[in-house]
Amino acid sequence: MDIRAKKHLGQHFLTGPGIAQKIANSINCHQGCRTVLEVGPGTGALTKPLISRGDLDLHVVELDEESVDYLVTEEILDSEKIYGVDLLKWDPDMAFPDGTPFIVAGNFPYNISSQILFWVLDKRNRVPELVGMFQKEVAERIAKGPGSKTYGILSVLLQSYYDIEYLFTVHEDAFDPPPKVKSGVIRMLRNEAQDIGCSFSHFKRVVKGAFNQRRKTLRNSLCSAGFPKHSIPEEFSSKRAEQLSVKEFHSLSIALDLPLPHEQDNNTR
Repeated sequence: MDIRAKKHLGQHFLTGPGIAQKIANSINCHQGCRTVLEVGPGTGALTKPLISRGDLDLHVVELDEESVDYLVTEEILDSEKIYGVDLLKWDPDMAFPDGTPFIVAGNFPYNISSQILFWVLDKRNRVPELVGMFQKEVAERIAKGPGSKTYGILSVLLQSYYDIEYLFTVHEDAFDPPPKVKSGVIRMLRNEAQDIGCSFSHFKRVVKGAFNQRRKTLRNSLCSAGFPKHSIPEEFSSKRAEQLSVKEFHSLSIALDLPLPHEQDNNTR
């Protein structure tokens, strides 16, 4: 059964078996978790070495009906462990009831890689580990620390809850069809952070506000995002977003965790 990669799904099938094996071997089973959800298995290049490890309970999510048929027809994985759905609209409880934790792995479609990471963040207390391949620039951005031009929104949000390691680079010729960019494989291991001192939605708003105008000082960028100038701590106001560590962003977010002016008005009515 011959399958061609579909451009609208961002498919680039991994053809180098050694690379797939290296990705599979990079899974640490962090916190004792051995249940794995592979995202976008395609023709099973990564699925096969994940199965061959012998110590993982593997499930896959695949939106492409042709790839689902291939996985079933070729008997690569039991059909009851294949979910032909869009990950971003899928409820993990359909596969893993009772809050069962699961590792996320995959050669992720580049066109929705950021959405996948936000999906993982939303499920962070159920996802102890992620091992996967992204566009190299995205992988580097996720793993970079402060002071770098690639350090940004995803860096801060993900590093708040995960210890992140850039593992290795994959060149274009390892795929069919070859992408126009190099790829990077990362590993994310859930850290002990549970409560960063404010709600995640507020924290995300602060981080996005800080980086949306990253060339400006935080005083200006956060004011543009709707935060009152007087609420921005002096120690941060003259700095730029890329200069703050993850912990400093936590402190800044806690200091800014005040009702917005219209919310204050509503509370007094």
